[in-house]
Amino acid sequence: MTTQTLDLEKVGAFAERVGGMLAGGATAAMMVVGDRTGLYAALAAGGPLTSAQLAGATGTAERYVREWLAQQAAVGFVSYDPADTTFTLPPEHAAVLASEESPASMIGAAPQISGMHRRTDQLVEAFRTGAGIPWGEQDPATFEGTERFFRVGYRNSLVGEWIPALGGVQAKLEAGARVLDVGCGHGAPLLLLAGAFPASRFVGYDRHPASVETARQRATEEGVADRVRFEANDCHGYPDRGVDVITFFDAFHDLGDPVGAAAHARRSLAPDGTLVLVEPRSEDDLAANLTSVPMAAIGYAASTFLCTANSLSQPVGRALGALAGEAALREVLTEAGFGVVRRATENDFHMVIEARP
Repeated sequence: MTTQTLDLEKVGAFAERVGGMLAGGATAAMMVVGDRTGLYAALAAGGPLTSAQLAGATGTAERYVREWLAQQAAVGFVSYDPADTTFTLPPEHAAVLASEESPASMIGAAPQISGMHRRTDQLVEAFRTGAGIPWGEQDPATFEGTERFFRVGYRNSLVGEWIPALGGVQAKLEAGARVLDVGCGHGAPLLLLAGAFPASRFVGYDRHPASVETARQRATEEGVADRVRFEANDCHGYPDRGVDVITFFDAFHDLGDPVGAAAHARRSLAPDGTLVLVEPRSEDDLAANLTSVPMAAIGYAASTFLCTANSLSQPVGRALGALAGEAALREVLTEAGFGVVRRATENDFHMVIEARP
C-alpha cells in the first residue's frame, strides 16, 4: 500500500475554503431571521444603530439581536464601529438584503436554502433508493424562496426585455391574447403580465393545490383577478385549445415527461401560437457550466434537491436537471414536434427559448 504524502498547505487552504462554505450555510439561516424580523429593513432605514436601538426599532429581544449582529459583522454583511458599538448596513448591501423591490435583491433565496436543510434526510433516502421527491413534499420555505427569488428576475426582465424579444408576442398581448402558464407556482410571472397587458386573459396551471390557492390570493391582492385565474392541473391534462402563448417559467426542466408536456402544449396552441421556455442560463456540458454560469453551485444544489428529485417522482423521469442547456431543451422540443426553436434572448441568469409548431 502506497502512503500518499499530503501537501499540508493545500490541505489548509481547502479546509479554509470548506469553512467558508459552512459559514455560508449558517449565514443563509441568519438571513432568514434578519428578513422575517425586519432587522435588515430597520438597519437600511436607520443608519448606524446599536443592538439596543435595533431591537427597539423592530420589537425584538436585544440579546438575540446583539448575537445576530455579531455574526453579520463576522461575515461582512454589516460594519461595526467599536467606538460607539454601532452597526451599519451599507447601502450597497441593503440593495441586496433589505428590499425586494431592489433589482439586485437576493434575500428571497435564503428561505429556499433553509428549506433544503430541512429535507436532507429525505434526500439521503432518495439517493439510496433512486425514488423521486414530489414538489409538494418539499419544505414550505422552498415555495416561499422560489417565488421571492425568481420574482425579482421576472420583474427586472419579463415585460421590458423578454416579451419584446419574442416574435410578434408583444403585439398579440397588447391586442388581447390567450395565455397559459404551466407549472405556475405562486403565479408571479402571470401576475406581472396581467398587470402589463390588461387586454389579454391568463390562466395558470399547477399540480400543487396549495400553490394554486396562494396564486389566487396574489391575483386578488394585486387587482388582476378579473383577467387571470389559477387552476389545479398538470402539464398533460389542461383542456385548452387555440391558445396564443404557452409559457413554462423555470419549470420545464422539472417535468418527468417534458416531451409529452411539450407535445400537449403544441396541440393546445393556435397554428400561429408560441411556446416560451424561461430556463436558467446554462451551457451544453458540465465543464462549460462550471466556468461560465455565475450561480452554478447553487443551481446544481437546487437541481439535486428539487428539480431532479421532482422529475424522478413523475412518470418517465427524464430528469433534465436545472442546468440542462439549450441543446437538451431543443432536442426535447424537436422530439415533441416543434419545427422552429430558437434562443430569443438571455441575461446572466436566464435564457428564453421560443418554439413554434
